Amino acid sequence: MTRLSPSAAKNRITIGKVGAPHGIHGELRIIPLTDFLERFETMREVQVGDELLHIESVKYHKNLVLMRFREYPVREKAQELTGKLLTVDRSEAAPLEEGEFYTFDIIGLHVFDEAGQELGVVENVLRTGSNDVYQTRGLDGREILIPALKSVVHAIDIHGGRMVVELPEVESDAD
Repeated sequence: MTRLSPSAAKNRITIGKVGAPHGIHGELRIIPLTDFLERFETMREVQVGDELLHIESVKYHKNLVLMRFREYPVREKAQELTGKLLTVDRSEAAPLEEGEFYTFDIIGLHVFDEAGQELGVVENVLRTGSNDVYQTRGLDGREILIPALKSVVHAIDIHGGRMVVELPEVESDAD
């Protein structure tokens, strides 16, 4: 078993979470936390918690990935991994098209309006089906929901840690 150093953890991305055991031969249900499910088919090892584990088998079952690790050959031992996250080195992230971003890169960005005034920080990305929504905590503590539309989000600078938006006017019923 290989342990991951705390400094190396910063360059890792989460691709799944270990669920309950499946069967008696050490298979585990993996809840995928990636849009690129095909990545599991070619993986030979993965970090689970702070351990580097070797993958012996991968199967798909409903909306889950079933995995067995060489270091955890039986159900009783494998269930110790339940709740742990599967991570890979950031260099193994699937390539994106121009203008696409990983959710983990969006979270934590400081949001500014066109005039340069800071509005808050992105805390979460909500998937609505039609378009994502950036859940942002305003400087006053209130929640701001920003639709991930080109008409609203004018610039995203991952390296600079900022996003520039033009929020739609909110109509008031006070008139």
